[in-house]
Amino acid sequence: MKIIIDTDPGQDDALTILLALASPEIELLGVTTVAGNVSVEQTTENALKTLDLVGRADIPVHAGADRPLLRPGVNATHVHGRTGFEGVDLPPPSRAATPGHAVDFIIRTVMENPPGAITLCTIGPLTNIALALAREPALRTRIGQIVMMGCAFSEVGNITPTGEFNIYVDPHAAEMVFRSGIKLVVFPLDVTHQLHTSAARLARIERIPNRIGPIVAAWLRFEKRFEATKYGTDGGPLHDPNTVIWLLRPDLYRGREVNVEIETASPLTMGMSVVDWWGISGKEKNALFMREVDGEGVYDLVVERLSRL
Repeated sequence: MKIIIDTDPGQDDALTILLALASPEIELLGVTTVAGNVSVEQTTENALKTLDLVGRADIPVHAGADRPLLRPGVNATHVHGRTGFEGVDLPPPSRAATPGHAVDFIIRTVMENPPGAITLCTIGPLTNIALALAREPALRTRIGQIVMMGCAFSEVGNITPTGEFNIYVDPHAAEMVFRSGIKLVVFPLDVTHQLHTSAARLARIERIPNRIGPIVAAWLRFEKRFEATKYGTDGGPLHDPNTVIWLLRPDLYRGREVNVEIETASPLTMGMSVVDWWGISGKEKNALFMREVDGEGVYDLVVERLSRL
């Protein structure tokens, strides 16, 4: 599977990249960065540091959009810390970002490959993807699928009462993607909130006999401290890695095809994912929307794959 990961690292974003690199079923063609959890300058630096951890300076990292399409930027430093990588002290990256904008890299890579060959794993705001679609409309029939972490249904919002962070940061970009006609596979808060990083699960990761396990455990302990307090749970939700995990083990998840629309007008519900779970509207189904997950299966796979690094 040839994939591009579009991301705003963030600790769990880094885990997503590491899982892709640990999986021979996946060929990671590149990493594109976007402003989200922290600034695009910081997300780019963090992506480079992640690849340095496993000696993969061969994988290009292209910096992308530094702000949403129409709205002021929003970050999540209250969750991820000032740098997005709090919890572990890593050395500076060994290289600079690859020349060329993320949007240009996405367009070129998709268009140079056969139709349907490329999967985009989007684990941050969708600004880069919307810009790419606007610049090259042919991407709508060339991208194989977009596998995204974003949205919420019964779990409502995590940055506002109704907004999931990745969608809320750039709802206008999300609206463009959901209206694109591209096959979408969506991992909302409904799934991620079933995957708490409990003390027992983090201890398993920390015991992995390489340097990656303890780093990932320390990252997640820092990131999830805020969410554990917020939700009153043993650990916080595991968000972004579900995208890559589904590519490896789709049998761990269950969902259904639904219509999803994104609210872009209401000040009260800006960025809300309006999910027609029961098909009430009669509108065309535009996303495979996941609602159930085998939690122990997910963490078994995380430990097994990280053990390979």
